Amino acid sequence: MHAQNLPAHDRPAGRPSRPSSPSNPSSPSASAGPARPVSFAPRAVPLSPTLAVNEALARKRREGVRVLPLGFGEAGIPIHPALTRELASAAGRGGYGPVAGSSALRAAAAGYWARRGLPTDPSAVVCGPGSKPLLFALLMAIGGDVAVAAPSWVSYAAQAPLAGVRPIRVATPPGEGGVPSPALLADAVVRARAAGRTVRAVIVTLPDNPTGTLASEETVRRLCAAARDLDLVIVSDEIYRDLVHDRGRAVPSPARYAPERTVVTTALSKSLAAGGWRLGVARLPEGPFGAALRSAVLGIASEIWSSAPAPMQHAAAYAFAEPPELVEHVDRSRRLHAAVTRAVADRFAGAGARVPRPQGAFYVYPDLGPLRDVLRRGHGVRTSADLSGLLLDRYGVGVLPGSSFGEAPEALRLRVAPSLLYGESDEQRLAALASPDPASLPWIAGGLDRLSEVLADLRESARAGHAALA
Repeated sequence: MHAQNLPAHDRPAGRPSRPSSPSNPSSPSASAGPARPVSFAPRAVPLSPTLAVNEALARKRREGVRVLPLGFGEAGIPIHPALTRELASAAGRGGYGPVAGSSALRAAAAGYWARRGLPTDPSAVVCGPGSKPLLFALLMAIGGDVAVAAPSWVSYAAQAPLAGVRPIRVATPPGEGGVPSPALLADAVVRARAAGRTVRAVIVTLPDNPTGTLASEETVRRLCAAARDLDLVIVSDEIYRDLVHDRGRAVPSPARYAPERTVVTTALSKSLAAGGWRLGVARLPEGPFGAALRSAVLGIASEIWSSAPAPMQHAAAYAFAEPPELVEHVDRSRRLHAAVTRAVADRFAGAGARVPRPQGAFYVYPDLGPLRDVLRRGHGVRTSADLSGLLLDRYGVGVLPGSSFGEAPEALRLRVAPSLLYGESDEQRLAALASPDPASLPWIAGGLDRLSEVLADLRESARAGHAALA
């Protein structure tokens, strides 16, 4: 074979390939005629804000800007060696498996839920390449519009139109993120149906992203009662349930109070920091509706992802069995998240923001409304997007505006994810996991101090009309 006909990675160095020529009968343009521009644009789908802020910070780093990464919701801790061992042991499993997932994984996930007071038959478990694809398949299978909390994780509302339905945003009770107010939910659904819309589902998050709070048992019970009255399916995203900061506080899963209509989802990405492994599981309701929903989800899955990666399923089966070393690892990560989110909340509160006390996961949700007049006069800030843009452009601080999560644009709330402060190396992250006082470690304390400097300068420069910090 001649060098010019080899694939690019097989050509000898220094010998570029020849461009195709119309005189060459193998050239596509020779048989297809002259190029003609495509007359339509692809469907516009914006990049998820959580991923977009990560890319923006990477660009800032490449430009030599000092950055403070508080935007991307990654757990920020190393993968436990036992998990990597299990993954490596299954690396040779290259064949397709059952669409629903391996029997070992489904049995392990069923046991995981049973230990949390949700007895589960393995046949009710479906796995996929992450909880996001599972959520998308559920929206497609259930059909109809979906109610989501305001605020709520960005992908709930973003996935709805991709699945051919529309989101209905419903405010949450004060201090209880992740669960729409039951009374407001009933009103919104009745109004939507009166306008001719079909509404079939509501999504809740326990504990919540973006607020880091956990709804009360009473609110969840009332939500379940409303869902029964309105004939809604409840999709309960419990991916953070093992990261409730107070170990004595139980997560009030809707599956306990409305088991016939509740789907529960979780994954490895938060409590075990395996986001890049892309492995999630869903617990479907038992009974006729659950069986029909399972068939629909498996049909969709068979056309989209066929089956989740076999090596990941093997490692996930080990993880959901909860061996002691992983239980200890999750417990240490829970303590780390609690300590650092509390420290970040204190820094925002010290700068004059209103801050709900973090109760779970690794998020802080400060409201800079008390500084509204100063920020508007000094910086022209009128929306949360203005505020997050100012923090990124002027200070290299990456956070997400509340408007990305469904808040009104003028609400000056931000989603802050401090978990990437835990360290720039596995050595630092492991030290943070082991520390009884991680916020005092030099690299974490340095990030916290930088945050305080930025917030102080933001306020003072607004009064003075210019920024002092670079």
